[in-house]
Parts: sequence; structure tokens; C-alpha cells
Amino acid sequence: MLPERLPFNIKLPLALISITVVVYWLSILESVLVPFIISIILSILLFPVCHWLEKRKMGRVLAITITLVLFTVLIGVIVYLASTQIAGFSEMIPQLLDKLEKAYNNLLRWTSEKFDLSIETQTDQLNTYANQLLDRGGVVVGTALTTTSNMLGNLSIMPVYMFFLLLYRDFFKDFFYKVFKNTEKEKVDEVLSKIYDVIHSYLSGVIIVTIIVGTLNTISLLLLGIDYAIFFGFLASILLVIPYIGILIGSLLPIIIALVTKDSPMYAVGVAASFFVIQMLEGNFITPNIVGSKVSINPLAAILGLLMGATLWGLAGMALCLPIIAIIKVVFDSVPDLQPYGFLMGEPSISNDNTEAKRKRAHRIEKEIVDTISGKRIFFKKKHSPKPKE
Repeated sequence: MLPERLPFNIKLPLALISITVVVYWLSILESVLVPFIISIILSILLFPVCHWLEKRKMGRVLAITITLVLFTVLIGVIVYLASTQIAGFSEMIPQLLDKLEKAYNNLLRWTSEKFDLSIETQTDQLNTYANQLLDRGGVVVGTALTTTSNMLGNLSIMPVYMFFLLLYRDFFKDFFYKVFKNTEKEKVDEVLSKIYDVIHSYLSGVIIVTIIVGTLNTISLLLLGIDYAIFFGFLASILLVIPYIGILIGSLLPIIIALVTKDSPMYAVGVAASFFVIQMLEGNFITPNIVGSKVSINPLAAILGLLMGATLWGLAGMALCLPIIAIIKVVFDSVPDLQPYGFLMGEPSISNDNTEAKRKRAHRIEKEIVDTISGKRIFFKKKHSPKPKE
């Protein structure tokens, strides 16, 4: 019989062993868990549509089917529009290769003049490095292709996941009631409701922010005369789901296109500057006002989650890190023993001292007003009260 309170030197190894086992199985089951988690998040996003159809006296199965069909059609339209842009962009590849080759030859000549290195020597060295990279990257590319093909195969089953997640939502709620049978149902409903609000607010906010930022990116690229502005503008906005580095990855392609297709490098500077300004607007005004404080994760926790997600699941882990961290924080905030960890993941209240000072000042002013009113009441009483008889 274990004691109720284990000592720290026993709790820490047990916690580390548990975390190690969980991380191991998360890594092993990546190809299954990633599509399933994405299906859960998308099901939360689509639930209002399904619920709206059900309130119109439509059966749940039919409502879910219509919702998934509409969602699939929307994704198909987006993929079609993107593919047309990519097809047009592929026609520019020969021109891009020619300009890259000219830039490469100019760089070799400049290096030869500045550092007294022959072009042949530079070419041999670059070929050696390229062959080494190809040898080392062959296994990595093969593994990546295998993983990608497995992932695409598992993504095809996502509509099935989403269908049953929406169909059995009441069944899953009863499951949580049974797991946490010692907890009041109202408390379980509150936690589940918070998780739903956080994920739904995050996803709907991300979609709106993506549209706004994509439009701003497209306008800036059109003003600079960059080809395929719509494709590059919305690609950069979609990559915002990867915190902090998504916009950097999305801006590299239009910068390269500007360097290759334009005569002046100032176009590339203009692309970088416009994307930087839009990123500042997105981070300081657009996202805070649209997404709000529903996902109150501090930047340090987000960066750590980003790195751990990338290490565990690669690009998918980077995209899923914020909603998963938000769910974990909701759970931590709801469990008394885990609340300190939820507090650590949240936004620090930098203005706590100022808030306390404002509260004390407001209390002091309120007391002065009450004292003043009381004093006036005493004054009126003294003024209007009959004089005592001598």
C-alpha cells in the first residue's frame, strides 16, 4: 500500500519515467496520432455547422455528412486554386534557373578576383561539398519520402475520424464522466467547454487572420510587381500556423523571386520590409484583437513547445504545438495539484503591482467619498437640528 504523499525523490523518477514512456509512444505512433489529432481539431471547428443543421430538424448522420461534403469541396477548391498557381509558377522555372546560373557564375568570378581563387578550384570544392550533402541526405530524403507517403495514406482516413467524432460526441462525454466519476459532472462539463472554446476560438481566429494577412501580403507583392503575388501572399499567411518562424519561411520564396526576376535588389528589400511590417501588424494588432486572450500562452512556453513539437513530429508537430499546449494548460488550470504548471505556461501579469496600486487608490478614493458624504450628512444634521434649550 503506497502512502498518499510520496517523497519528492520518488515522485521525480516516476514522473520522468512516465514522460519518457509517453514521448516514446507518441513518436512511434506519429503516423496514426497526427491525423487523429488533426481530425479532433477540425471536428471542433466544424461542430457549429453540424449543430446548426441539426437544429433545423435534420438527422445527425445527414447533418454530419453534409458538413463533411461542404468541407471537402472547400478544401478541393483551395487545392485547385493553389495547383493552378503552382502550374503557372513552374513555367518560370527555366527562366529562374538561367538567372540563378548567371548569378552563380558572377559570384565565382567575384570570388576569384577578390580572394585569388581559380574558378576551377571553387567548382571542384563545391562539387565535393554537394556530393557529400547528397550522400548524407539520401537516407534522410528516403526516410522523409516514406514518412510522407505513410502520412498521406493516413490523412485519407481523416474524414472517417471526423464523422465518428461528431457522431459519438455525447458518447465521448459519458466516457469522461465515467473516467472522472469522483468529479462533479458540472466540473467536467466546464473543462470540456473551456477546451472547446479555446480550440474553436484559436482555429476561427487563425482562419480570419490568415485571410487578412494573405490579402495584405498579396497587395504588397502586387504593388512591388512580384509575379504570382496571390500564391506567395497566401502561402506566407498559411505558414503563420507555425509560430515565429512560419512568416520567415513564407517570405523567403518571394524574396528569392524578386532577386532573380528583378534587375534591382531593392525589390527584394521591399518584399522583406513589407512582410516585416505586416508581421508586426499581425503580432501586435490583428491577432490580439481577433483571437483575443483565449490562447494565453506565454512566448517562452510557445517556443519550447515549437521546438519539442518539431523534434517529435516535425512540421506537423510545429503546426499542432499551440492548440495542444492550450489544451494542456486548460487541464492544468482545472486540477489543483497542476495549477502551478498552468500558471507557468500562461501570460505573466506584468502589471500586477500597478493593478494592486490602482485597486488601493480606488479604495482610498471611495473611502474619502464616503467620509465626505458622511461628513456632509453630519453637517446637515447639525445645521438643521434644533438648537438645544439653554
